[in-house]
Amino acid sequence: ALGTHNGIVHIIDLTGKRIKSYKPHQASVSDTEFDSTADFGRPIRTVALEPNFAKKSTRSFVCGGMAGTLVLREKGWLGHKETVLHSGEGPVGMGVKIYDTQSQMRITFIERPNDSPRADLFKCTLHWQDDTTLLIGWADYIKIARIRERPSTATASGNSNQPPFIVEITAAFQLDCMISGILSNSLSMPRSQDGSSVQDTTPSSFLILAYQAPDTYGDEMTEDRARQARKTAERPELRIISHTGEELSADALGVTNYQAWSCNDYVMAEVDGSNSSGRCHVVISPKDIVIVRPRDRKDHILWLVDHQRYDEALEEAEKLDEDERSADGDQSEISPVAIGERYIRHLVAEGNFVKAASICPTVCNTDVERWENWIFVFAQSKQLQVIIPHVPTEAPQLGHLVYEMILAHFLVHDRQSLMRTIKEWPKSIYDVSAVIVAVQAELDRSPSSSSSRSLPAPDAVILMECLAELYTANRQYGKALPFFLRLRRQNVFELIREHNLFTDVKDQVLLLIEFDQELLERRKQEGTEAEASSSEAIALLVDHIHSIPIVRVVQQLRDRPFYLFLYLDALFKKDSQLGSEFADLQVTLFAEFATHRLIDFLRASTWYNLEAAYNECKNRDLVTEMVFLLGRMGNNKKALTLIIERLGDVHMAIEFAKEQSDDDLWEDLLKYSETRPTFIRGLLENVGAEIDPIRLIRRIKNGLEIPGLKEALIKILHDFHLQISLLEGCQTILNGDSSDLAKTRSKGQNSGFFMKSRMICVLCTQPLQQSPQDLLLLFLCHHVVHASCVDGMTDIYNHEEPSTGLTVLTSGVSAKIAFASVVRAKIHQGCPVCHRRSEGNLM
Repeated sequence: ALGTHNGIVHIIDLTGKRIKSYKPHQASVSDTEFDSTADFGRPIRTVALEPNFAKKSTRSFVCGGMAGTLVLREKGWLGHKETVLHSGEGPVGMGVKIYDTQSQMRITFIERPNDSPRADLFKCTLHWQDDTTLLIGWADYIKIARIRERPSTATASGNSNQPPFIVEITAAFQLDCMISGILSNSLSMPRSQDGSSVQDTTPSSFLILAYQAPDTYGDEMTEDRARQARKTAERPELRIISHTGEELSADALGVTNYQAWSCNDYVMAEVDGSNSSGRCHVVISPKDIVIVRPRDRKDHILWLVDHQRYDEALEEAEKLDEDERSADGDQSEISPVAIGERYIRHLVAEGNFVKAASICPTVCNTDVERWENWIFVFAQSKQLQVIIPHVPTEAPQLGHLVYEMILAHFLVHDRQSLMRTIKEWPKSIYDVSAVIVAVQAELDRSPSSSSSRSLPAPDAVILMECLAELYTANRQYGKALPFFLRLRRQNVFELIREHNLFTDVKDQVLLLIEFDQELLERRKQEGTEAEASSSEAIALLVDHIHSIPIVRVVQQLRDRPFYLFLYLDALFKKDSQLGSEFADLQVTLFAEFATHRLIDFLRASTWYNLEAAYNECKNRDLVTEMVFLLGRMGNNKKALTLIIERLGDVHMAIEFAKEQSDDDLWEDLLKYSETRPTFIRGLLENVGAEIDPIRLIRRIKNGLEIPGLKEALIKILHDFHLQISLLEGCQTILNGDSSDLAKTRSKGQNSGFFMKSRMICVLCTQPLQQSPQDLLLLFLCHHVVHASCVDGMTDIYNHEEPSTGLTVLTSGVSAKIAFASVVRAKIHQGCPVCHRRSEGNLM
């Protein structure tokens, strides 16, 4: 409650909100006192209610007025009773008097110091720390008085006029300021379990409202007008003083128009605050009410923030318990989020972006909007690279625009980080297609990206790595394939087969083979045996000619003849007809890259042009191949001439003559050999069915020296003797085999034949035994048919009477032989079944 000089009483709460106002009288309100139930009493000059005033039946209170009389007023059976406790010293006394209402005796009188200033200028302030301890602040002195029971002595017991209590001054000290109010520092005192202060005879510290008096306050009697003028006062201070008089802390109060107020214009009191704030102090001036609370951890955090000690403030904010945090929430000034954002703004303003980025995870945590806002702040400050390592990709996951902005930053400034980020980040957090377009555009501007043969620049390699990863993640394996080939990825063949990319590789044939050949060279350097013919790329192209057309492959390999040779050779090995339209080209490629295999190709293939092949071999002076081609062209004499004159190989000449089976060619060979002893000897050593040795020997001119002639003749004789022996042995074996086979055949033909009842005629497919009178014919091949089914047998069967003719024909052995002769004469082509099968008329 506040009283004004107009006699108005205002009741307000601790937030300054007015609850009630009323005017009990016209005079000024000098003092008020409240009972715990808020049942207030009458204002005079000063007033004090007894404890629990509303609950007591006496309703006693003490009041004093300007008349200088202190009156105790209490309620009795016959009305109110007034007792004068003190009078005769005016409204301001000469000291502090302590009165016991129980014994109705004054306990003691405490004088104010002798050198104290005027009592009407500097009021005396009293505060009961507890029931037995009184704090006295008067001018610049503090005294602590303790009330205790008077000791029971023989002298005291005999004197009944002495009060039951005595007072001891336990402490007294002087300050450097005037005291406008004094309270025990109960806010810093230990608390009991029920929340009340633990009472102690000597408080640990005092809270005083300090007033700095002007230096000339004692010059009231001077005649100097300047010194008589009222001096400007200093700002009042709240000080905490220890029980020894040492100043522990001091805080200046921001009071309105403090320069005009005197020491007596200030009042300090202790009140009960709200449930959340607890006990607090109130400082009242003529214009202001100041609520004073002890600084807690939250105040400390705010102080740290105000002094830009953000690291310590964040550390302290993290230590707040859950209740304190939940009471304030993230919007509070002392929440880690609010402090962190303020810290980040401070660091950004100072240019310390590295430190600012490092605390973003703590401040932003899982708040997507806060993350994005700060990332854009860093981007606008061109410091995006600083915060990128701290950007989360999950829990929380930010908008795809943020991640794409980061990738775009890497694309321009740090491509190594771009590649690493693409490999590490989940592909679902950004638009892969948009990133592909950006990277592809950057690659197209690269100077070495257009040529597939030249080694790409390092930046181009990184961009291709990125595109390969992005296309693979986007399941566009066909578009990733060219980059895998140019990057020489070893798993490219598995990738092609796994994802069936044969159609996509049809335009990347050269890259594919180049990469495969590099792998083969690498294996050779490592000591692993590898041949060009074992190329995995060539095998893949040959195995999938339907997806990768041969013509398309040949077009791409025209400028790389060795690779074209490997491809066409592999095709020819798989099927000689697959590359038949390129047979002439194969002749040239074999002549250049595999001359020793050209003859095999010429023998195996029939699709090349003989004349063109001959000219190619002629230009390269490939005599053996020329001989073969001349032989295939029919020019045997020229071929034989090449063998004799260019090669001088008698064995080759003999083999060539044998292959052609031309007597004129043998004649030419013998003619060429007449003057060549080496050829004569070679012919003598290789005589056989094609060469008559007598014919050769007769052509030897007299006097011609032939080295090894004797040995050759001996060999001829030995070979003929061996040949005769072989012929005789073969004849003997043939005769024996013929005799055994003839006996086996005769036995088989003459033996009986068992005919089943269900057998059918092969010619008419009817049962053979339709009736007992049917005539059946059995041939040596064991085919059985009806006689009526054989051409020419109808007459002999139909013109004879069954009863007489057949009996006559079949009676006696001679008749059977005669009948068989007639039947055999009718059959001109043997077994009709075998005959018809040979003509294809019977299955």
